[in-house]
Amino acid sequence: MTPATSPVRRFAQRLTEARGAKNSETLAAGFLLAATVAALLWANSPFGETYQTFWHTELSISIGNHGISLDLAHWVNDGLMALFFFVVGLEVKREFAMGELTDRSRASIPIVAALAGLAIPALLFLALNPSGEAAGAWGVVISTDTAFVLGALAVVGPKKAARLRIFLLTLAVADDVGALAIIAFFYTDTLEIMPLALAFVGLAAIALLRRLEVWRGIGYFVVAIATWVAFFESGVHPTLAGVMIALILPVYPPRRSEVERASDLARAFRQSPNPEYARAARLGLDRAVSVNERLMRLYQPYTAFIIVPIFALANAGVVLSGETLRASATSPLTWGIIVGLVLGKLIGITGAAALFAKMKPSALAPGLSLSHIAGGAALSGIGFTISLFIVDLALDDELLADEARVGVLAASVIAATLGWLLFRIDARIHPPRQESSHRILRPVDPKRDHIRGPVDAPLTIVEYGDFECPFCSKATGSIREVRLHFGDDVRYVFRHLPLDDYHPYARYAAHASEAAAAQGKFWEMADVLFAHSDALEPDDIDGYAQELGLDMERFEDDLRTGDYVVRVEDDELDAASSDVDGTPTFYLGLGDRNLIRHTGPYDAASLIRELEAYRA
Repeated sequence: MTPATSPVRRFAQRLTEARGAKNSETLAAGFLLAATVAALLWANSPFGETYQTFWHTELSISIGNHGISLDLAHWVNDGLMALFFFVVGLEVKREFAMGELTDRSRASIPIVAALAGLAIPALLFLALNPSGEAAGAWGVVISTDTAFVLGALAVVGPKKAARLRIFLLTLAVADDVGALAIIAFFYTDTLEIMPLALAFVGLAAIALLRRLEVWRGIGYFVVAIATWVAFFESGVHPTLAGVMIALILPVYPPRRSEVERASDLARAFRQSPNPEYARAARLGLDRAVSVNERLMRLYQPYTAFIIVPIFALANAGVVLSGETLRASATSPLTWGIIVGLVLGKLIGITGAAALFAKMKPSALAPGLSLSHIAGGAALSGIGFTISLFIVDLALDDELLADEARVGVLAASVIAATLGWLLFRIDARIHPPRQESSHRILRPVDPKRDHIRGPVDAPLTIVEYGDFECPFCSKATGSIREVRLHFGDDVRYVFRHLPLDDYHPYARYAAHASEAAAAQGKFWEMADVLFAHSDALEPDDIDGYAQELGLDMERFEDDLRTGDYVVRVEDDELDAASSDVDGTPTFYLGLGDRNLIRHTGPYDAASLIRELEAYRA
């Protein structure tokens, strides 16, 4: 059975399509929680001795006189978790190349907060455990479990959590980078030079495959297995092989030429279905997408729904006897972990975000309040997966390891409860007001917004629109009449809200308008797109770009780099945070901030009448 057709892949794909990525993350957290409960029940059942017996069963893989022999728990922690860290590395690489971290200014607050969320917990832990073997477990409190945090946010978080979710996702990426670096530098005991040299030869071979533009995954897979073995023999934790390989793999938006070739191959198969054309079409589609994104989509369901739950099953089975609980209740190690994860994350993340926001108020995204950040910071104290992973690396004494695991479990429960409590308190102190949802969330910013008319005009119209929406296209005529009526007394601002469920080409059109804006022709492109709202396929839009005299090579590069994707997503987040879910949606009023959502008809006469009322 191939991975592409396996039940896990089909299950994850159907779930994501039917319920959305957010719900998929929640279910993955549910799988992790179920595995944790199962481990605890198994370890504390009348058959509890079978838990340790099973996970300490030896398994050897040998070729001739050479082989690796580990118990099942270490095959999970050293082998399967390498794939988990590989997927983490793929996500980190993608975010820096094409995702949230491409816009460094937008990522500044979560990155600074993540650094503080790494440092403060470690300092608090070391204050309670300054010496001895327990002091070496300071890394247990540094990391956040992204799956658990996002799942908890979906359950206990505020209704309008789109901005907070992006904040926590960006923070988690920076957090993962820090945690992986700490594992590499501080949790490697001994080094064998020759195997380490061979490991770097393996990494160099993967870099060479990338340079040669090898796009088939099997080539990378063979070299990756050899590299993992070399890391294992060198003494460096072999999971880091997964991370380093992932950071080398290429990631790029689909190239237009390869997309067109894939389309031609698919068309040839449709006209003459046979095995040769089927294979060519499949390979063409694979080649159009970077190795990074193909492998991330392939392996994410396995890590989320199988590997991480198995890891929890193998590591969370603490025997909660009276002796263990009494020892944990008075253990500086247990309390150091609880204080570090619960208070350290809350203080570090919230404090850093508040300080940065005070120094640079514009860095805090509209709709994202410090009270919401505090609730998210509390949830970030759920450090489950990597925390348990580092327990295994840091502590050889099984009694201390059990005390640490009790601390991780207790901290996760306390952090989730504290996050829920902070969100409930915030809802009581700042109850949502009906009128607040009618006011524009993000003020007009001449440095960022697309403005037609005098920048300092007293009257303002802001439209959230979709280039493929026929009603938006009709509304452009109304806006034209309004501008003729008021002249230089009105300015018109356009923001993006592509409705993917109804308009398949709206997002591409939005990106194209931003790519045209890079050459100073946003409004020219917008007018053409609205005039041809029923013909917005990529070939059509490329034709419009040529007619406008755009530099086509630069235009296509700008569409591919992803730099302008962030701007469209930013507008969408503003709309989602304001309960704007249809197009066109207008905000009218005076100045930059006091803009009220327009209700009712959006014909020119209605808009003019309302604007006249504001001016009066």
